[in-house]
Amino acid sequence: MRRLSLPLSLLLAASAQAAPLRIEFWHAMDQGAVTASTQAFNRSQSAFEIVPVAGGNYRELNDKLQAALGAGKAPPLAQVEFTRFARLAADGRLTDLSRLTGALPGDLTRDLYAPVWRAGEVGGKRFGLPWNVSVPVLMYNAGSLRRSGAAVPGTWAEVEAVSRQLATRGRRPLVAAADAWTFEANVTSRGGSLVVNGRPNLNGPEAVEALTQLARMSAAGLAQPRRLSEATRGAFDFARGQNVFVLASVANWTDARKLPFFQLGIAPFPCGGAGGCTLPLGGAHLVVPQGASPQEQAGALAFWQFLMEPARLAEWVKATAYAPTRRSVTPLLNDWYAKNPQIRAAHAQLDRAQPRPTAPAFEQWTFSLEDAISQATTGKLSAKAALDEAQRRAEGR
Repeated sequence: MRRLSLPLSLLLAASAQAAPLRIEFWHAMDQGAVTASTQAFNRSQSAFEIVPVAGGNYRELNDKLQAALGAGKAPPLAQVEFTRFARLAADGRLTDLSRLTGALPGDLTRDLYAPVWRAGEVGGKRFGLPWNVSVPVLMYNAGSLRRSGAAVPGTWAEVEAVSRQLATRGRRPLVAAADAWTFEANVTSRGGSLVVNGRPNLNGPEAVEALTQLARMSAAGLAQPRRLSEATRGAFDFARGQNVFVLASVANWTDARKLPFFQLGIAPFPCGGAGGCTLPLGGAHLVVPQGASPQEQAGALAFWQFLMEPARLAEWVKATAYAPTRRSVTPLLNDWYAKNPQIRAAHAQLDRAQPRPTAPAFEQWTFSLEDAISQATTGKLSAKAALDEAQRRAEGR
C-alpha cells in the first residue's frame, strides 16, 4: 500500500490509532466527485478514513457549520466558502494550521498560485487550505452571438455596445444578477475595491460606476435584473436566447453546457478599461474547526496533500472546471485545454487574481450590497443612493 509523504510529527500522531481514524468531512460539492476522492484516499493509507457528508449549497453548509460550532458538534474537516471564512477565523472557530503547514514540502507550497495560498491566511496565520478555486467569467449564448455577427466583448464598454446591438425583439442581452461576487469582480476589474483598510467601501467610485452602468442598461432594456433565487428561470432564458451574456464562475461551465438546444461560449471576465484587470478569487477552503484532535488535524492535512497531487488535481479540474491551484498542473491539462481552449483562457486569469477581503464582517456587507444591486437595477433607487444605503448599513449607521 502506498504511503503518503507526511512530516514525521504527523506520522507519529497518526500511528497512535489502532484503527483508521474516522474523520467527517462536510462539503458543498458534487457528491460523486467528492466520494471518488475520499474513497481513493482511504484506499491509499490505513491511518485515516475520510467520511464525506454533503451539506447543500455554500450558504446552507455555512449555516449548518455555524450551528454545529455553537453546539460544540463541528466535524474535524469542513469546506468553507471564502466570504464566511474570515468571520470564522476572527471568532476563533478555526484551528491555526501554521505549524503543520510550515512542515510541508517547499516544492508544494511554492508551486501553489500565490494568491490562492495567501487566501487561506488571516492575521498572518493559516486557517485555510485551498481546494476548489474559481475565477469569474463571461458566459454567452454562442449561437445568438454568431447569428448577430457581433464579437465577444472584452471590456465593460463593449458589453454595453454589443448588448445594444443585440437588444431586438424584446431580448435583454445581459443578466444583471444581484450577486456580490461577480459585482465585486466588476469593481476590481475597474481598479476599485469593496474593502479598504478593513473598512467597507461599498460606495467607492468604481462601485458607483459599475452599478450605474448596470442600472442604465437595465432601464434601457439592455440588461435583465435577476436575484440569485431566480437562477432556474434565468438558465432557461439564457438557453433560449432571451439573455445572451451571464457573469458566472468558470465552474458553472460543467452544468451550463448541459442546457439543451444551444451552444455555450465562455470568455474571460470583462475589464473596466485600460491598465490592469484584477479579479477576486471564488471558491472555498478546507478548514479544521476548533476542537479537532492532533490526530484529526494530521488526517485533514494528509487528505489535503492527497488532493493536491498534480495528477489527481488535474483530474479534478477536468471533472469540475475549477481552476488548478498548482502551476505544475497546467502541463497535465494541455490535451484537455486543446479541446476546451475557452477554459484555458478563463483559467489564465489566475495570474491576475487576488484573495477575497479578510474583514470579518465582509459576508454581512455582501448581503447589503446585493440588496443595493437589486434596488438600482430595478429602478427603485439610483446606483449612488442604493450604494450609499448599503454603506450606511455596513458601517452600522
